[in-house]
Amino acid sequence: MEFYIRDEFIKLGQVLKASGLCESGVEAKYDIVNGEVKVNGNVELQRGKKIVAGDVIEYKGNSLVIKKKEA
Repeated sequence: MEFYIRDEFIKLGQVLKASGLCESGVEAKYDIVNGEVKVNGNVELQRGKKIVAGDVIEYKGNSLVIKKKEA
């Protein structure tokens, strides 16, 4: 899957919710702090982690590639 961002970055918790991988920000928060989310192959425990174009998020068997939306 691909997820396009308009700004320079988006926070990890926001990506999970906006992409539909999590139903709520609360679900995203708990799954992140429980070590269920990887960013670029590494477990990420900070929901405020800045995600930029080129990053790959892995969550519950899904892979999400972050891309910059061209103006």
